[in-house]
Amino acid sequence: MLKFTPILLIILYATAMWFFSYWRLKAELNAKSSPLTHPRLVPMLERLGKAMDLPPVRAHVYEIAPVNGLAAPDGRIFLTRGFLDRLDKGEVTEAELASVIAHELGHVASGHTRRRLVDFAGQNVVRMVLAGVLGRFIPGIGAWIANLVASAVAARLSRQDEFEADAFASALMVKAGLGTEPQKSLFRKLEALTGGRANAPAWLLSHPPTKARIAAIEALERKWGLA
Repeated sequence: MLKFTPILLIILYATAMWFFSYWRLKAELNAKSSPLTHPRLVPMLERLGKAMDLPPVRAHVYEIAPVNGLAAPDGRIFLTRGFLDRLDKGEVTEAELASVIAHELGHVASGHTRRRLVDFAGQNVVRMVLAGVLGRFIPGIGAWIANLVASAVAARLSRQDEFEADAFASALMVKAGLGTEPQKSLFRKLEALTGGRANAPAWLLSHPPTKARIAAIEALERKWGLA
């Protein structure tokens, strides 16, 4: 039994970290968000909801400066204040932000947000076990290698989720009469909007390379007879 104690402790630690991460994210979003009522986006929320035979989509504004959208584990959809500021400056369009909301709805519909929290706990277990094992054989850099491996695996899983959410968004945008062009045009702007983060190595990015995302959407257009 004693030989399994370290593993049990690691699992308990990872579980505790899962609950803490969930609580911290929920508290942060509750404290820094409000319903999305921007007059230029309300019609987009109505169109997306109608396309799903539902009432208008409910979204929230997350009061932070970076440009981003996110789906919370409880199913809420958020656009950051940074994105709305870009809309008011004319740097993005209403339809482009609708594509962000549609993308986040894809994460919710596919269960990605809840699964990512579970994955987070699992990644901590993998990271700690690898660090302990590699640390015995490669003192000094074992923990670094373990962290790199866990991060690479997490990024790969996350990229798969992004492609699935993109496909959901494309279908919803087409059904809402907005088409896929707003989705693709926003992707082309992402590097400038996010300050060049798209230049990070693709295999470590949580999001796929922009060209790959656009190519996947265009493949769907051909499949659907839209190209």
